[in-house]
Amino acid sequence: MDTKIKEDLAYAYRIIAKLGMDDHTYTHLSARPKGADYYYIYPFGYRFDEVTPSSLLKVSLNGEIIEGKEKQYNKTGYVIHGTIYRNRDELNSIFHLHTIATVAVSAMKKGLLPISQWALHFYEGVSYHTYNALALDDSKHGDPMVLDLADKKVMFLRNHGFITCGETIQEALFYCYHLELACKTQMAALSCNSELIIPSHDICKQTCQDVLSFEKNLGERDWEAWVRCLSF
Repeated sequence: MDTKIKEDLAYAYRIIAKLGMDDHTYTHLSARPKGADYYYIYPFGYRFDEVTPSSLLKVSLNGEIIEGKEKQYNKTGYVIHGTIYRNRDELNSIFHLHTIATVAVSAMKKGLLPISQWALHFYEGVSYHTYNALALDDSKHGDPMVLDLADKKVMFLRNHGFITCGETIQEALFYCYHLELACKTQMAALSCNSELIIPSHDICKQTCQDVLSFEKNLGERDWEAWVRCLSF
C-alpha cells in the first residue's frame, strides 16, 4: 500500500510541475494510506519535478520525521497537513499551492464567482481562511484553518493560495486543475470590464452535482491520462 501511495504522490508532484502550478520550492502535496497516523510529503527545498518515490519523507501527524532525509524542517507544511489529517479522518491527500490566478481570486472580497463551468465544480463548496502570516503554530494557525475548512474539500487561503483535499490523490488533483482554470477565467473576465453573466442558483447547483458525479472515481480518468505523459 505505501509503495503505491508514494509512487502516486511522486507522480502528482510531477504532474503539478508539468501543469505549471508549482512555485519553485514553496508549496507542498501530501498523501497517506487510508486512515494512517502518518503521511508522505516531499523534502522542503526540492523542486516538484525532482520528486521521486524514494525521496519522499514519512512524517507523523505531529510533524515528526519518521523516515527520509530532509533538507530543512518545514514547520509550515507539517502544521497544515498534520492538523487537517488529525481532524478529517476521511481525507487521505492534501495539496497546498499558490499560483498567480488563485492568489488573485483569494484576494477578491467576493472570492470565486460562478461564471464558468470550471468554477461550478465548486459552487457552494469552497471555504475561505483569513491570512494570518506563516502557519507555524497549531493552535494559532492550524486549528483555525481546520475550523474554516469545516466539511469542505477546497479552501482559499486569503492573500496566499489554496488547499484542495481528497479521499484520494486523484481527487485532490482533480480539484486543483479545475480551480486553477476557474481562477484564470475569472481574472480574464474581470479584466474586460464588462458586465458578467451568472447562471441562476438552480442551474449552478445542478451543474455542480452533475460534474462531480460524472465519473465513479473522481479524477481517475484525468489521472491516467497525465501519468501516461510521465515516467520516472
